Amino acid sequence: MSSNEDQISDDYVSGNMSGVGGGISDVYGEDVATLDQLVTPWVTSVASGYTLLRDPRYNKGLAFTDKERDAHYITGLLPPVILSQDFQEKKVMHNLRQYTVPLHRYVALMDLQERNERLFYKLLIDNVEELLPAVYTPTVGEACQKYGSIFRRPQGLYISLKEKGKILEVLKNWPQRGIQVIVVTDGERILGLGDLGCQF
Repeated sequence: MSSNEDQISDDYVSGNMSGVGGGISDVYGEDVATLDQLVTPWVTSVASGYTLLRDPRYNKGLAFTDKERDAHYITGLLPPVILSQDFQEKKVMHNLRQYTVPLHRYVALMDLQERNERLFYKLLIDNVEELLPAVYTPTVGEACQKYGSIFRRPQGLYISLKEKGKILEVLKNWPQRGIQVIVVTDGERILGLGDLGCQF
């Protein structure tokens, strides 16, 4: 065996299922999730059925296979067609290109993120040059200014002056556990616009 094959073999033995050297482990189960298995790795932590389809982190839309639909009790809750993420991506890009107003494209992308995060991030990665202006400068500045009119549902946790003295109680309201990264901002200088996003 070559030294690279030895490294990969050692990685699997030591729990580094990603096959990447340097002590990087498959923390999120992404590599294990790609293996051919009936039950996905998150089935124990995510509700099945209708609730699964409403969770944007795990919803794959029409990309769920028949086996996955049976395993997660979503057979009959989706139309009886299977569309790959690649095909869904082409359809969404076709629809996005129909918008002439950049803010409308931004809203459509945020709606997609709220339904199907996997497809949202795949879309951004595969079409970064075309979509970056819609999710960042200059469109996000207008989105901040008009946040009150385009607000759909909250993303993140908001702590205002009203919560002074009870911040820990507010933090406990966040539904996920095992948080590894927190980004905190006072919103004062969002693109030089200030915290217009929370001013309805």
